[in-house]
Amino acid sequence: MENWRKSSYSGPADGNECVEIADTPTHVSVRDSKTPTRATLTFPLPVFTLFLGALKSGHPEGM
Repeated sequence: MENWRKSSYSGPADGNECVEIADTPTHVSVRDSKTPTRATLTFPLPVFTLFLGALKSGHPEGM
């Protein structure tokens, strides 16, 4: 996965340090922008979509 992008919330006040994601039609990978060569987490797209929905609803325990 080479299409890494930072959150739109990442900015100069943060030192541009944020979580980055890259996606394919079937998976989403997440990494720390401060250490991009270290560990990367990869999730099937339906699981990542469920996770984001839970975060947005404020009910991550409902996953």
